[in-house]
Amino acid sequence: MRCSEPQPVCEIGAELGEGPVWDPRDRAFWLVDIKNKKVHRYDPDSREHRTWDAPEYVAFLFPAESGGFVAGLKSGLFRFDPASGAFESIMQVESDKPDNRLNDGAVDHSGRLWFGTMDNKEKDKSGAFYRFANGQVTPTGIGDMVVTNGPAVSPDGRTLYLVDTFRRRIEQAEIRDDGSLGPRRPFVTIEQGAGFPDGPTVDSEGAVWIGLYSGWAARRYSPAGELIATVKFPTANVTKLAFGGDELRTVLATTARQGLTEEQKQKQPLSGHVFQFECDVPGVECPLVR
Repeated sequence: MRCSEPQPVCEIGAELGEGPVWDPRDRAFWLVDIKNKKVHRYDPDSREHRTWDAPEYVAFLFPAESGGFVAGLKSGLFRFDPASGAFESIMQVESDKPDNRLNDGAVDHSGRLWFGTMDNKEKDKSGAFYRFANGQVTPTGIGDMVVTNGPAVSPDGRTLYLVDTFRRRIEQAEIRDDGSLGPRRPFVTIEQGAGFPDGPTVDSEGAVWIGLYSGWAARRYSPAGELIATVKFPTANVTKLAFGGDELRTVLATTARQGLTEEQKQKQPLSGHVFQFECDVPGVECPLVR
């Protein structure tokens, strides 16, 4: 596998850039700045960049089968219409936990949306994973985490990768036909000093890409959990990658300024910007949320 060097392409200076996703309907990447409550659209061909304001912290958005997007905001799931900029509530999530917010997600081959929650103060182990399908949000039974990240879905749709960021663990579980999960199994533990595993994505060879917060890099692991590639970045906090473009070989990476001191920000002037590089192994197109 060969990749080009990441280059900054969209200088948004995000406090917490996250959730990039390629939407083939309008041939653009969509992403969010969670803490600044912004939705961004970036066209890699024209370099056009647009921004929308969200009413709450916005953690992710995925193209929906019925048009527009399903977005994860602090309080729950919303429908987002870019034409009007409106956010319409679908349902609240964890209304009994006002300090929690939604954080990261993925869509499987059946159009089910998997997502996690977390303590917005990043202190309590109140985070958990959920499944949204048939208009209902169902707990997966996986919780006890300070910061959830991912999930990501294998190319065959049979495996869900789940990230427990503060414990530096990436786990995997079988996705059963009925949408339930099998027992969790270890996949990868990030070694001390290499950063914290943030958002994952999966390419067409089944390899798992993971952004490393405080790690200055993104890593690529084989389906067996072997480290097979590392892409270095000029900024410490790499949050998540997404594949897009005509052949799904263009990779967009979000980064964050959150947690950096003023001195660190001066030494990392590209922190919070969006980066792009090319990879000869393509990604997997994101299914639409049903």
